[in-house]
Parts: sequence; structure tokens; C-alpha cells
Amino acid sequence: MSRPAEDGARALERGREVLRQEAAAVAALAGRLDERFGAAARLVAGCKGRVIVSGIGKSGLIARKIAATMTSTGTAALFVHPVDSLHGDLGIVGREDVAIVLSKSGETEELFGLVAQLKRLGVPIVAMVGEPASTLARHADVVLDAAVDTEACPYDLAPTTSTTVALALGDALAVAAYEARGFRPEDFAALHPGGALGRRLLLTVGDAMVTDDLPTLAPNASMRECVVLLAERRGTVAVVDGSGVVVGVFTAGDLTRLMERRPDFLDVRVGEVMTRTPQLAHPDELGGAVVLRMEQKGIMAMPVVDGAGLLVGVVHLHDLLRAGAA
Repeated sequence: MSRPAEDGARALERGREVLRQEAAAVAALAGRLDERFGAAARLVAGCKGRVIVSGIGKSGLIARKIAATMTSTGTAALFVHPVDSLHGDLGIVGREDVAIVLSKSGETEELFGLVAQLKRLGVPIVAMVGEPASTLARHADVVLDAAVDTEACPYDLAPTTSTTVALALGDALAVAAYEARGFRPEDFAALHPGGALGRRLLLTVGDAMVTDDLPTLAPNASMRECVVLLAERRGTVAVVDGSGVVVGVFTAGDLTRLMERRPDFLDVRVGEVMTRTPQLAHPDELGGAVVLRMEQKGIMAMPVVDGAGLLVGVVHLHDLLRAGAA
């Protein structure tokens, strides 16, 4: 009789083996992609109607997820059950649609009635199949090879590796299609207005920036003035000219480095030591993009300027994070 520890160790190793096998199958799929994938992406991206996604059994479940992914990224997509389509649901299919049909064997009889109707309507068919020489593949306009050597199931029966490959292939197609259409983060946010994701994607610098009592100095200001302002105003001072245009930035970190170099630092003019090409943000810039820039540059705040370079605010990393920009 086996012991719990032994059973746990076997389960752990089996789990790792399944993950390695499925990862290898997806990697092999990436190596097989060719110009047919590009053709399928162009069909989806250029679809003027809806993308009809269909499959039976486990393939049907993957088809539903592919349709959901496409819909959430701006491609109007709909799952249609191949059997139900022959009992009224086909009425939603139009001549400007594109179809994606999934089948491991490519010989699933329940699919062929739908395929015949799609062909009658002139709807282009993209087949995701495990058997590129199958009946479904022969009737498709574009064939995407989703073959796997074996399933992760120890008896090579339950769809496991094959469904993982099909799902990854669907994700790849959805992403390639929405990039081809120029789909932007703002578009994604518009389709996901609820919850933290929508708030993060819709948040702009203008939503989080400080606009009152901005920490500014002229280039000829002394470091004595700057030290006081840095201490009072969160460690960043915008240096502006007489018109209010940002010409530089000086931070608490700059002050520390200056003190190490110059014993007479209090007599130095700000314009002599400021950063003359500072990182600047704009009010309509997405908060997440500015957070990324701040993290890459190692800075805690940015002056916010309008199109003419005039200072309109200061945005702080902590304020963006608190507002949900990352």
C-alpha cells in the first residue's frame, strides 16, 4: 500500500510532466506557423461582419473561449454550436462573416452540416485541425495545423495537449488580428469599463496630477530656495522660464549628488545643475504608460506640460499607483 508522501511525489512529477509536454507542443506549434497563419489573421482583421467560431465537445469549449477573447479585443465574434446552427441559429450568419471551425480529427460529422451552409453562403472558413489532410481541412479556405504528437492523458485519449494547442493558436490569431487593426489600450478599456482593469486602462495623467501650488523656480534661483521647496513639495522642483515653459527639473536625488561634489552647494544657481532634458508627461497620456517610464528611469515625479510646453501640473508615481494605474 502506497504512502501519502509517495502518492504526493508521483502526483507532483506527473503534473510537471504534463506541463512540460503541453509547453513543448505549444513551442512546436510556434515553429510550424507559416504564411497560412498570416492569411487567417488577415481574414479575421478584415472581417466586415462577425467571426463565427464553432466546434464540438472540448473543441467547442475552446471555440467559446476564442470567441470571447476576440470579442473583448474588438473583433465581433460569436460562438455557434454546429448542431444548433442547423435548427435556426444559422440565421445569424451573414455573407460578410468569417468562420473559424475547430476539430482535432477534422472528421467530426456534426460539423459538416454547418460547413456546407457556410460554403453555400460564401463565408471564408479557417480550420484549426489536428489532421491537415482531413475532410474539414479540404473544405476550408485556410488550414491552421494544430496537430500534437500525443495527449497528456496517459492513455492518449482525453483532449489535453490538443486543447491547449488550439487555445494558444486562437489567442495568437486574436492578438495578430487586433494588432493588424490598430487596436489600442484605450479601445480595450472602452470594452472593459467595469472593475479595476477598466479604471487602470482609462486613467490618464490628468486624473492624478497635482495642479495647485506647483513647486516651481526660475533658473536663476539659489539652491537655498530650492532646498526648502524640495523639502516641502515631495522632492521634485520644475524649473520654468518667464513664460511658464518647463526648461528643467531638479530633484532631491540631484541635491544629494550636488552636496557630495560641491561644499558651496547652497550658493549654486538652479539653472547650473538642473536636468535640462527632463522626462515630461502630458495630461491625456495614459497613467500606466507614465508609470512604466518612471520605473524605467528611476524617477518619482514628472512635470506635466501642455502642447506648448507650459507647466500645467506635476504627477507623482505614488499618486498614479494609488489611483490604480498599475
